[in-house]
Amino acid sequence: MTLTPRQLQECANHDWDFSDLSALFINCTLKRSPNPSHTQGLMAVSQAIMDANGVAVDVVRAVDLELPPGVYPDMTEHGWKRDPWPDLFQKVMAADILILGTPIWLGEKSSICQQVIERLYGNSALLNEQGQYAYYGRVGGCVVTGNEDGIKHCAMGILYALQHLGYTIPPQADAGWIGPAGPGPSYLDEGSGGPENEFTQRNTTFMTWNLLHTARMLKDRGGIPAHGNQRSTWDAGCRFDHPNPEHR
Repeated sequence: MTLTPRQLQECANHDWDFSDLSALFINCTLKRSPNPSHTQGLMAVSQAIMDANGVAVDVVRAVDLELPPGVYPDMTEHGWKRDPWPDLFQKVMAADILILGTPIWLGEKSSICQQVIERLYGNSALLNEQGQYAYYGRVGGCVVTGNEDGIKHCAMGILYALQHLGYTIPPQADAGWIGPAGPGPSYLDEGSGGPENEFTQRNTTFMTWNLLHTARMLKDRGGIPAHGNQRSTWDAGCRFDHPNPEHR
């Protein structure tokens, strides 16, 4: 992916160091590799900005993994013969930034995207060393593509799910491209205008930098402050700033 001169200038002219950050892009296209993915085409813009800033980037196409459905950490314990999710979950937990990418079908995010969210949910009860939910201190965003309406609708569902699980959502943490509503070319199709679209390029750039800035702030602060949000302490009887004479 080749960045525009403006995007390259922004990558070169700043004093922040993002080289200790990592990002995971999960592409929830319905197309198996090596078929071209329009969603991957737009995600590549964000990835290129991160690459230019020294961020360690990993990209996974979820449909290739054949993840079983479910809301448990390991579905082999629930009747499935294999489950690649535990390995993918390790990549999720290693990443400071998680970006889910999805096409739009009938106005909704893809079934694969919903499946990934459900598998993320299956690990949401885990706690970190501070007794907070495990996804605390990480940053989430999303990229949406298609040739029909629904970018904002899909983004609302994805970003709500991520923040509910514990991810921090920066300002303007979504980007997308749909072109004219109705049948027509998709993002990477010749003549679509997608890669050249000023609105899409701007929003993708803003999203990426907001993800980087928020991840930088959280990492420098050691994550979300651990007060009033510790499941382990709550279960032990603490009620934080509420009177609780039974707790010692």
